[in-house]
Order: sequence, then C-alpha cells, then structure tokens
Amino acid sequence: MEGLGMSAFGDFYRGRRVLVTGHTGFKGSWLALWLARLGAQVTGISLPPVTTPNLFTLARVDACCHSQFCDIRDAQALAEHVRALRPEVVFHLAAQPLVRVSYRDPLSTLSSNVMGTAHLLDAIRGLDSVRVAVTVTTDKVYRNNEWAYPYREDDALGGHDPYSASKAASEIVIGSYRDAFLREQGVAIASARAGNVIGGGDWSEDRLIPDAVRAWQAGSTLEIRRPQAIRPWQHVLEPLAGYLRLAERLWRQPELAGAYNFGPHTHEAATVREVVELARVTYGRGEVCYGDGRDGPHEAGWLALETAKARTFLGLAPHWPLAETVRRTMAWYRAQQEGCDPRVLCETEIVAYEERA
Repeated sequence: MEGLGMSAFGDFYRGRRVLVTGHTGFKGSWLALWLARLGAQVTGISLPPVTTPNLFTLARVDACCHSQFCDIRDAQALAEHVRALRPEVVFHLAAQPLVRVSYRDPLSTLSSNVMGTAHLLDAIRGLDSVRVAVTVTTDKVYRNNEWAYPYREDDALGGHDPYSASKAASEIVIGSYRDAFLREQGVAIASARAGNVIGGGDWSEDRLIPDAVRAWQAGSTLEIRRPQAIRPWQHVLEPLAGYLRLAERLWRQPELAGAYNFGPHTHEAATVREVVELARVTYGRGEVCYGDGRDGPHEAGWLALETAKARTFLGLAPHWPLAETVRRTMAWYRAQQEGCDPRVLCETEIVAYEERA
C-alpha cells in the first residue's frame, strides 16, 4: 500500500493500549504480531484456538501480548475485561467466520457475530479511555445480486447464508451504537469489510488454501466444489495494514468514521480455479478434482469490492498482486513444513511488506 511501512505509522502505536478481540485466530494472530512490532501494549480477548495446528500457538503470539480467554457472548465477563484494560484503540475481529459452519449452526453464528459485537460496543459505551474502534465484518455483508460491478460501501446490505446475514446485521448494530452513543462520547468507530484473505498460518476448515495444504501434504486430492466462483483474494497483510492505517487516521480525523472496503484492485478478482492453479505451481505438487458447482449450500458466484473510499480518504492501495500473494502464502506453508519457525516467517513477511511499501 502506498506509503505504508514503519514511517507511515510513526510512533502512533508505540506505548498505546490496544485491544484485539479474536487474537487467537488467523488474522488476529498476524495483527497482534504486527502491533507488537509497532510497540503497542497489546491485549487480546478471545476463545482459545479452535484448530490444531494454529498460528497463535506456533508463532508464540502470547509472548507478545497479554492474553485473556473470554467468550464475547458473555456480556458481563467481556465488559469486566474491557473496562479493566481501559484500551485506547480497539480492533474487533472475534467472530464465527465460516459460511458453511453457519449453515450447520446458525444460532451460534448469530449470537457470536451480532450479539458479540453489541456486547463489545456496549462495554466501550461510557468508557472514557477509548478513542477509536475498528470492527471487522466481511465483503459478504452486501445483498449479492451477482451483478458485474464491485460493491461500494453505500450499497444495500443483505445475506443469503446465516454468516453473511449475521455480519450485515452487525453492521446495523455498529451504525446504531455510533449514532446513538459513541460519536457523542468521542469514539470514532468504523467497520472494515475485507475481501477473501489468504496467507501463511491459516488452518481453518473449509477454506481454499488450508484445504489445499492439508490435502497436498497428505498426498490426497483437493476437492473443489465451485471452481468458477470469483472472489477478491488478498494477502492477509493487505487488510491488516488497512485496519492499522484506518485506526491511526480516525484518531486524528474522527469525522472519517464509517464503513470501508479493503480488497485488491477490481481486475485482480479471480476464480477459485485460478487461485488453485497458482498455488499448485508454487507448492510444486498436488492433485485437484474440480466439481461442477452444484454441490453444497448456496454461495455467491461473483463478488468484488470497490475500494475507492480507502484510496481517497486513507491513501491506501494494494501492492501485492494475486500471483505474488499466492506465491508468498504457499512458500510460508512449505517453509513451515520444512521446520522453519512460524514466528520468524511471519515477522519476515511483515518486514517485506513494510519494505515493499
């Protein structure tokens, strides 16, 4: 992203009390590591890691932050933790993040993603230490009409599957708390709608790259349900850099509070098949069986994001194209499998991103 790097944030995060919910997850672990590198006093609130292996454990994320295990569906416990911490900046990533899981367990998904967000915002309400909150939702908050242009922040919200619906509903909750309480309190709150994220250290179920890595490491065939589905793929560091810049900018310009899309250039949106073939070339091996798109529950066929708002108001533009994103991701997994330290792999990737920017 243009202008990003250590100098872009200056000393903004150094010594600042920062709360990250969902710090044991894939994106949360990367964010906690980056914030620690920037000198922040990081506290994480989350459930314990849900996969084995997981990046939180392998990269020793708990060594760079203060970690609290708490279910965000427990409003009282969450409020006690948040109010004791007295954060200045909040990044809310904790969620049930999987579409197919939401079909199996819609009520838990809604409880985590809608009420969990409400619980966090209510814990912030009346807490005079907080100045900025960035709440992470998804590119799937939009009512998907399968039209041939990318979604903008003012397009209609919706959601066919329970996951998408829960995130769209959380956007309404975020807007309500902003208008009813937090703006008057002096808290600038934004929602961040990021496209499909890939990168080393994700072992979640039913995600493309983790599924590929698991299959190819085991010598099995990767089964692909919808090879022609188009998504806005991006490296995990791209949206995280956006969240970091957004929080820094909101501190100085709270009037910029609102919703922001973070994704690749529109022409970089690609099919599942294209990503798989790039991954297979980089990984060096791997069998794939492509389905006809009719298996499994409904999922959007075409999805892309318009990111002009982030470019205009935050000065952001993605700088790792899809081919490099996939290459770096698969190289991370290959190096980890060969015995490299995941913490070192992540820190090296962050340094490379800062230097490239």
